[in-house]
Amino acid sequence: MTVMSVHIRLSTRTQLLQMLKGAIAKKYTEFYLDRQKITLKDAKNLLADDVTLKNAGVVEGGELFVKDLGPQMSWKTVFLVEYAGPLFIHPVIYYFPEIFYGGPVPHTFVMLHFAKRKLETLFVHRFSHATMSFMNIFKKVTSLKPTPHKALPYICGTVCNDPLYIQAGAAIWLFSEISNLITHIKFRTLRPAGSRKRAIPQGYSFDLVSFPNYFFKFFGWLVIASLTGSYAVMVRRLSWIFLVISTYQMYVWAIKKHRAYRKEFESEYPRDRKAMFAFIA
Repeated sequence: MTVMSVHIRLSTRTQLLQMLKGAIAKKYTEFYLDRQKITLKDAKNLLADDVTLKNAGVVEGGELFVKDLGPQMSWKTVFLVEYAGPLFIHPVIYYFPEIFYGGPVPHTFVMLHFAKRKLETLFVHRFSHATMSFMNIFKKVTSLKPTPHKALPYICGTVCNDPLYIQAGAAIWLFSEISNLITHIKFRTLRPAGSRKRAIPQGYSFDLVSFPNYFFKFFGWLVIASLTGSYAVMVRRLSWIFLVISTYQMYVWAIKKHRAYRKEFESEYPRDRKAMFAFIA
């Protein structure tokens, strides 16, 4: 790790930390704003861009530490790349099913799910952080779905051949997807464009859990796993394995964010609200 001393002179301590980042980026062009992590001396917590140097505790002639976070990638790009995989892989499996499973593999639900996620990334999501480390894109893409060409659930038939069973499953799945979209739109309305502001979400299941978007996503995949085919035993087993792994990961994210909510809003945050599963956890 290379350590170097950088001297930057600012006209006043009332300037925002973002201005300091801009001065550093101007002097060292490779360290653009999103690549910098600035902390106080002997501290680990990241200083926000919209805080003034004075409020951050920087004294005249004081020292700050700047860490190079490495090449960055915007979160929108991350999600677009992440969801491009399933949209490419599923049609390949659908049109050449004999290679993978030896029989036809309907995939409508799965394709619609990831198409919806793409549209949400483009038109709904607002991210608290502008970028993510470029090297983490490989981890992000693979962690969403274990061995996606084998483990993702497919609509290969049903547990029974009753059309009512299929129609009921389709209706519940559609409800889950629409509800997931509604929660994402609610999250968007809580954060003004270009800010990191957070507020306590209310209504449409938010009164029960902090992150109903994860719950509805779990419920949608539960429906797909329940409808997964009777002849392809391996696919059926992998569907449930995928459901367990993905639900566990979403629960971990929900717990972490739920605790952040409680820490930020303290007594204002509803005490009886759970993280992901109503009345449970």
